[in-house]
Amino acid sequence: MKRPILWRRGGVDNRRPPRVRRLSAAVAVLVALSLNAPPAFAVATPASSGGTGPATGSVVGSTTGGWNGRIDWRVCADPADDPGTRCGTLRLPVDWARPEGETFELALARRPAADPAARIGALVFNPGGPGLSGVDVALTAAGQLGPDVLRRFDIIGFDPRGTVRSAPVRCSSALLARHPSLAPATAVEFERLRAYNRQLREDCRAQSGPLFDHLDSVSVARDTDAIRAALGERQLSFYEWSYGTLIGQAYAELFPDRVRALAMDSVMDHSQGVREYFRGGAASNEALFHEFVSWCERTPSCALHGRDVPALYDRLMRRADAGTLVDAGTGDTLTWFELGFATFVNFFDATWTDLANMLLALERGEPAALASPMVPAEGEGLTEYALPAFCQDWSLPVDGFAEWNRYLGLSRAEAPHLRASPLAVRFAAICLGWTAVNPQHPLRVRTSTPVLLLNGRYDPATPYDGAQRVARQLGAHGRLLTYEGSGHASYPRTECTRRSVDRYLVDRVLPPVGASCPAAPA
Repeated sequence: MKRPILWRRGGVDNRRPPRVRRLSAAVAVLVALSLNAPPAFAVATPASSGGTGPATGSVVGSTTGGWNGRIDWRVCADPADDPGTRCGTLRLPVDWARPEGETFELALARRPAADPAARIGALVFNPGGPGLSGVDVALTAAGQLGPDVLRRFDIIGFDPRGTVRSAPVRCSSALLARHPSLAPATAVEFERLRAYNRQLREDCRAQSGPLFDHLDSVSVARDTDAIRAALGERQLSFYEWSYGTLIGQAYAELFPDRVRALAMDSVMDHSQGVREYFRGGAASNEALFHEFVSWCERTPSCALHGRDVPALYDRLMRRADAGTLVDAGTGDTLTWFELGFATFVNFFDATWTDLANMLLALERGEPAALASPMVPAEGEGLTEYALPAFCQDWSLPVDGFAEWNRYLGLSRAEAPHLRASPLAVRFAAICLGWTAVNPQHPLRVRTSTPVLLLNGRYDPATPYDGAQRVARQLGAHGRLLTYEGSGHASYPRTECTRRSVDRYLVDRVLPPVGASCPAAPA
């Protein structure tokens, strides 16, 4: 297949061909991780093999189909990158069931352990998305991970297949710009959305080639093991965040003996069916809404302090239903779903001040800075589009508009103010008509390696009860650490969460059963 990423001698070329734009996350407005870590230590030259020992020929040969690739390491192109970090490519099969078939180039980066003498091995860091860049994480590792982790591990980040620098999926910008409503209000709109999804799949497949049909987390997990073999590592350690936890779970299922440590932050439960997917997401977001209301009640600086915030929000929802809720900044009339999505975006980092100001502006008919759930694409050319990976991992069948309404009714029973999880509705709409190649199933991990799970009690994207279910599926070898606050991604929130994860990664010591970390100050 054609390789739609540019590489040049001497380093990675991060430029895109003309008229190609990139989507950076599963939700267009998802912010990248911002961790408060001490300044980076000086970086030493990487050792050729790690504390986990070199891989044997039998281990390499059993990756998948005997694949044994070589990483082409080069100096990273950006002069701001850490001087010790190297960027590279690894050629891998498009279809692991046919390793002799077509291939693509996977982009990755390695930041060597700051103290080679104390080096434990390689730590793979996946920031999720789908669509966030692991290469970017490795390039900025000093601001992402604690100093002891940076001292003891080579930090490995890669852009998963079909994203960013790794043969990104591309679709026609003009077609993406014509995306119908993600919350169809009639049977006609529902069928229009299903027909559009079929057209978009055909377009993306034509623009992207055979890799388009092999974006699922199991394929990415096999890519990860090929990276392990190419690095010469016997085992890998992992810090996986959000959507990246699916990759960590798949890797642990496929290669349990090759996991040294697995820390999963903001955990996706890949065992839930479509009903629980709608219900759990709605309940989680309604709980977050009430956290915002409680903050506003006790915080004099809240723009809605002293007001009945739930009643105000319900009035805005009724105006949306009546077609009279308008963003004065753009002139756009908002639906209930668009209001909910703009609210939901502020749940990611508990940006309560911004949310209160947005709601007050909408009430007054003033310009409000609203995030849109739609893909930012217009005009001619191609847009990079990472979301099809989700549809290959999640089976969310909805048989007609009547069933769609039943799921929305179930959601509204759990979330009378927000009405639903905007993220759940968005992905169910985007994946309407798809057939997943890696559908949900109970987690089956057979390993003696202790696994650490970390989840916020009030998480908008990965509900807390989902992390509890994953912990139960892991049995005695899984341990859930609860962050008692709000937001998505718990590791960066407090000294307690950072210390617990860092200690686990370095020493493989789990926190006590039932352990929790207090919420960060609002």
